[in-house]
Amino acid sequence: MLFTVLSGLITSSLIVPFGRFLKTRWGFILAFLPVLLFLYYLKFIVPIGQGSHFVQSTPWVPSLGINLDFKLDGLSLLFTLLITGIGACIFFYANAYLKGHPYIDRFFGYLCLFMSAMLGLVLSDNMLLLFIFWELTSISSFFLIGFNNDINDSRKSALTALSITGLGGFFLLAGFILTGSIAGTYSITELADRAALIQQHPLFPLVFGLIVLGAITKSAQFPFHFWLPGAMKAPTPVSAYLHSATMVKAGIYLLARFSPVLGGNPIWSYSLMAIGGVTMLYAAFHSLFRTDLKGVLAYSTISALGVLVFLLGLGTKEAVIAASVFILVHALYKASLFLITGIIDHETGTRDLTALRGLSKVLLPVAVAGFLAALSSAGVPLSIGFIGKDLIYEATLHAHPDLFLYLTGAAVLTNIFLVAAGFMAGIKPFMGKLPEQFTGIHLPYKSMWIPPLILAILGIVFGCIPGILGDWLSGPTATSILGGPEGFQLKIWHGFNLVLLLSAITIIAGTILFVSNKPSAGKLAWIGRFNAFAPENIMRVISRELVLFSAFFTSKMHNGYLRSYLLKIILFAELLIGYQLYLGGPLHIKWESLSPVSFYEVTTVCILVGAIILTIRTSSRLTAVVATSVVGYAICLIFVFYSAPDLAMTQFTIDTLTVVLFVLVLFKLPSFLNLANRRTIIRDAIVAIIFGVMLSMVALRVLHEPTSTDISDFYGNYAYVLAKGKNVVNVLLVDFRGFDTMFEIVVLSIAALGVYSLLKLRLKSSDKE
Repeated sequence: MLFTVLSGLITSSLIVPFGRFLKTRWGFILAFLPVLLFLYYLKFIVPIGQGSHFVQSTPWVPSLGINLDFKLDGLSLLFTLLITGIGACIFFYANAYLKGHPYIDRFFGYLCLFMSAMLGLVLSDNMLLLFIFWELTSISSFFLIGFNNDINDSRKSALTALSITGLGGFFLLAGFILTGSIAGTYSITELADRAALIQQHPLFPLVFGLIVLGAITKSAQFPFHFWLPGAMKAPTPVSAYLHSATMVKAGIYLLARFSPVLGGNPIWSYSLMAIGGVTMLYAAFHSLFRTDLKGVLAYSTISALGVLVFLLGLGTKEAVIAASVFILVHALYKASLFLITGIIDHETGTRDLTALRGLSKVLLPVAVAGFLAALSSAGVPLSIGFIGKDLIYEATLHAHPDLFLYLTGAAVLTNIFLVAAGFMAGIKPFMGKLPEQFTGIHLPYKSMWIPPLILAILGIVFGCIPGILGDWLSGPTATSILGGPEGFQLKIWHGFNLVLLLSAITIIAGTILFVSNKPSAGKLAWIGRFNAFAPENIMRVISRELVLFSAFFTSKMHNGYLRSYLLKIILFAELLIGYQLYLGGPLHIKWESLSPVSFYEVTTVCILVGAIILTIRTSSRLTAVVATSVVGYAICLIFVFYSAPDLAMTQFTIDTLTVVLFVLVLFKLPSFLNLANRRTIIRDAIVAIIFGVMLSMVALRVLHEPTSTDISDFYGNYAYVLAKGKNVVNVLLVDFRGFDTMFEIVVLSIAALGVYSLLKLRLKSSDKE
């Protein structure tokens, strides 16, 4: 499993030197990578269908509890087959769709990276490893969404998607760390055994909220849904792959995987039902007003994702079975419809539903694929969508005794809207009379129209032979989510019952709505009047206010004046030190334990104070430098008094060198400009005095704390034995903490290079202005 995850990463890195071959007629060979991965995972269907699972563990960072732990069970197998199977279709399709594009090699590099990230995500059995792949999907999808980086809307959509999913990733990491701390493990398998411990912990609501936030941002749930329609600026292969079967379902996978850990309680159920219910109704309704084919598919995708969250929130056996079936149902018909939309756009140059009609006369195989995918989307009998829709209704009817009417009503209304949206995307462009401007178009490459046709046909095949899906895919998936064996069989016919009646009402009402609904620019403008209350606009207002606050904060806190920075740093330090002193209680000084003060010490301190006064009052830079050096030499004497000659010599050397350098640099500069007024001087004096008093109190506290010499004894005993050095301080700097010293030297070197660059900089007069 590790190699399959890394295969895409390796291929992506190889595209850098060998990407030029993708621009030749041999570029289709790359598509065999997901084909081979699909065949590899296909062989696990039988053993996993019989109740087995496979685990692989490779040590990575054992000290942090992070290993390359992978687990293949029913849930992860379903997703790996979707990622690789639909991925193979996308690879073949994209090779023709982007034929001749100057950056096609870059595109496939991003796509391989994304495929590996998704495989790693669904196979990970360690929370921190899962998070790494989770973030890798966000980063790789950012490059894919913004692939057309010369278009401003593409760049903006990529940034929006990265911002929303990245924010969710931050919350997810916090939730994972809290969960690991509570359970004492980061293994997802072990978490299921400690579910009671996690759910009984006082921080469980916080853990639940953080993890769910991460999931719903990735899966575009209300109110974070708006990034998905914006991401439709990406090339169609990206939309078909990321936004139908893989990336947006990562959040669904996360919720399903953590159902045994966090589910089975009211917080889980009501929260997910509310989030999913609002999302599926809101997005399904909005899909009816879109005139762009991708817009219709984007909002219907959001609605379908809401249905999945809604079902996982119900949490019953029927709901989990419905979710496990609907994951595949939606992936098949939605990927097909996205690919069909790409063909229409590729051949006609438009995705406007008000202008598209009659295309079945010139794109017949594409029309057949669209018709079959639309039937599966609508849940017409003998399609897999029919079984999926029936299972949804069965789940809502048997869920909550007090809420089943509302839950079923919401599901029926959502599906009516989705039936109309599916017909709008899969049937409407092919109906009617062919416009004259489209008479010259023709079928594209076979590698473009065969993949959506295969996916649409599979939706019918699984509908006619549902036992294949139930026994070998959805059954093991439901078992993984429920945490135990739950046998069931999918059937075409369950007799005349309420579920069948609801399904018939859905299809009939959805068809009537499709026929009567005429999307137009006017209707789109009408619904646009409510954009002021839309989450996207609210987020945009928050973002704008955040930018204004950042500008205000920057102007006040980062104004470019060193004296301002020093003042803020010292004030912040005073607050922290003062708070700690307050927590430590009153200071009781044992004067008798302090060493007596000698005449030499008093004299040295007086000289030091006098030098400080001269430094802050003089208007001459040279005088200030000399006075500062007197302060340094006075400290050298104090070191000598307290038997630290090595420190005294170090201080003396550094102080002398500093004075020489200051004199060389500053002697040609003019006198100080006395810009400070009396209030500023008084303020700075108060801050400085308080800081000095606080440091004195800290020093006195340290003197009265019991000392432990274990560390100093260790260095003293082993300095010569281990490092062959008699000067303990030097041994510390060079050997025991040599890396610290090395990085300090690196930092100073970088700073020196920066200073040198500024000194050598020669700007034009226009640049200076």
